Amino acid sequence: MTPQTPQHRIGDAARLSGVSAANIRYYEKEGLFSPGVRGDNSYRFYSDADLHRLRYIRLCRAMDMSLEEVRTLLALDVDAAEADHAACATLDEHLQHVRTRLAELRTLEQELLALRGRCDGTGGQCHVIEALHERADAEPVPALAPLARRHV
Repeated sequence: MTPQTPQHRIGDAARLSGVSAANIRYYEKEGLFSPGVRGDNSYRFYSDADLHRLRYIRLCRAMDMSLEEVRTLLALDVDAAEADHAACATLDEHLQHVRTRLAELRTLEQELLALRGRCDGTGGQCHVIEALHERADAEPVPALAPLARRHV
């Protein structure tokens, strides 16, 4: 069999690529990955090249890249002539997202530490719960950063 011959059923593809069968189907649905070849028994079969593409997608997702960023990098991979600088631009955008998220997480950490500082183990009521109720009544919530934009 050649590396392009579909030989792995979806469970094997999941195990060999580190991408769950559910995520393989999801990536197919999202157009990041071509559906596997169907055998006579209606099972999907995937080639070694398919496994490589799944590992590539998994690697990008592990770096918290959005589906759109992964889609861009996959498209650039096909058009190698323009890939180098466009891939750098995609990574630069992702780095900015990561830096923004880190700043938001540092603010969140400080907020949580301040809230945790309210718990000293005294009194009949938890001071953390009390502080949360106080914050919920405040309008607007002053010290909290705006909710982060979900990056998927």
